[in-house]
Amino acid sequence: MIHEMRKLWKALPHASTPYACYLRRFLFQTHSSTYSSAAPSHEHISQLILDQKSASQALETFKWASTVPNFVHSQSTYRALIHKLCTFRRFDTVKQVLDEMPDSVGAPPGDDIFITIIRGLGRARMTRSVIKVLDLAYKFHGTPSLKIFNSILDVLVKEDIDIAREFYRKSMMGTGVEGDDYTFGILMKGLCLTNRLGEGFKLLQLIKSRGVTPNTVVYNTLLHALCRNGKVGRARSLMNEMEEPNDVTFNILISGYCKEENSVQALVLLEKSFSMGFVPDVVSVTKVLEILCNAGRVTEAAEVLERVESMGGSLDVVAYNTLIKGFCGAGKVKVGLHFLKQMESKGCLPNVDTYNILISGFCESGMLDLALNLFNDMKTDGIKWSFVTFDTVIRGLCSEGRMEDGFSILELMEESKEGSRGHISPYNSIIYGLFKQNRFDEAVEFLTKMGKLFPRAVDRSLRILEHCKEGTIEDAKSVYNQMIDEGGIPSILVYNSLVHEFSQEGSVREAVELMNEMIANNCFPIPSTFNAIIAAFCRQGKVESALKLVEDITSRGCVPNTETYSPLIDVLCRKGDLQKAMQIFIEMAEKGIIPNLYIWNSLLLNLSQVKHFSKNVLNVDDIL
Repeated sequence: MIHEMRKLWKALPHASTPYACYLRRFLFQTHSSTYSSAAPSHEHISQLILDQKSASQALETFKWASTVPNFVHSQSTYRALIHKLCTFRRFDTVKQVLDEMPDSVGAPPGDDIFITIIRGLGRARMTRSVIKVLDLAYKFHGTPSLKIFNSILDVLVKEDIDIAREFYRKSMMGTGVEGDDYTFGILMKGLCLTNRLGEGFKLLQLIKSRGVTPNTVVYNTLLHALCRNGKVGRARSLMNEMEEPNDVTFNILISGYCKEENSVQALVLLEKSFSMGFVPDVVSVTKVLEILCNAGRVTEAAEVLERVESMGGSLDVVAYNTLIKGFCGAGKVKVGLHFLKQMESKGCLPNVDTYNILISGFCESGMLDLALNLFNDMKTDGIKWSFVTFDTVIRGLCSEGRMEDGFSILELMEESKEGSRGHISPYNSIIYGLFKQNRFDEAVEFLTKMGKLFPRAVDRSLRILEHCKEGTIEDAKSVYNQMIDEGGIPSILVYNSLVHEFSQEGSVREAVELMNEMIANNCFPIPSTFNAIIAAFCRQGKVESALKLVEDITSRGCVPNTETYSPLIDVLCRKGDLQKAMQIFIEMAEKGIIPNLYIWNSLLLNLSQVKHFSKNVLNVDDIL
């Protein structure tokens, strides 16, 4: 046995080649076995061929294996070689290898080898050559198997459905080859990929006309195409024809209805799937949760999640995050926190998105201490803070005036590997907080210090502030447009200066557009900003526009102050509309806003000019 092993050792090629190293390890592992077990298996040689980095190396390895004592190539080793040759587009060599197979292994190439060639040609996008594989199959087998026909058809439908249909008609039907379920499934896939839905229905009828019931795969392919093209109702009708819908069927229809935001039908199908013992996959369930949460129906969404769990369905972190986000959006952040704990108890670990959603929810609800607790929990739980985490916490703290905490988190962000990632928004949040506290000089100083990190944005901002100070609004707007075109995000300093200057110039439309851009960039307007626009409307006598703006900003969560109402009451009094002025005065009083001397003067002056003075005075006394 030692003598035979030495012969095998000598037969190995140069020691540096990968397959030589492999075989040496193999021989050492088998040195205690009988010689018959020392010969490598077909599986080993096949893998060795597949591991080679070029067609030449694969051929060399194949030829070397032929010299190994007691080893004879098989269909599997030939298939491995042909796969590598196809990978490197050595198709001429493939034909030579095929010709030697009958003598080498005592049998013609099997179906798997022809399928390997077909797929190799398909990857090379050699569509016409794929069809010619039939000639090779006829050469060795006389009649190719249906498996070979289907493989060719499968490659053709991915490239050109018309060529695929011609192949089916001429090469299959024309020669008496009857297709099977797989054949029809391939054709349906090709038709649906090219959105030929009408022809898809014709194919369905053709299958039925042959006395064959289309299988579930054929139906599901057409259902998916219908839903993708917005024909969910037609898909639902087609589903009713199916004898055996499966879980994929329900996934397709439920997702289709969710895409149309038709929660009623999505829930109907969800319930039907449950009744038939099917549980939709996590993607479909998540879509149902999302559509319910977006509609504010978070309690129903929670019920769906619990129902899926009770049916043994799988849920992932994305599904839980969707539900948690829904509760946070509905202002029920503590319920969202409950689901965080629930998912953990069930072995579904939260990720950074889970925490970011909850932190954002607590910040928006004003529960900043709970937001900071979660922020600290992330470090304890081994979840890395992301830029979104830092940005959310800093914005929340600064919006509520907790500037010291905001600066502390900003410092943590700058020390972390994550950093600001080139985003200016956390720094704009600091400026916002300072400005909101009327610390204007500190805000400008902080903006100036940002120049090292964001030189272009800071340069543009300072130029805009200077132009506004000088009253050259057109120059300021020109620099602003340049900043926006460069992808810059202005701070509250820039927006406020521009809004004030446009309002002062009487360009109220431009001022309103800028305020809308502020809101779109998460820069919530403060009273001094929108008051400038309201005063401008009042100066132009556009009271209804001013009142509409007050209503709009109030609905967005902005809190008006005395300076908001003062110009409104003044212009109404000057117009002689005392009744409307008194309504606004009452609205002020109900909100706890104390009138200033300017408001009292406007009202009293107007009251003194009406005939029924004493009656109106009594009304004022009642209000007070």
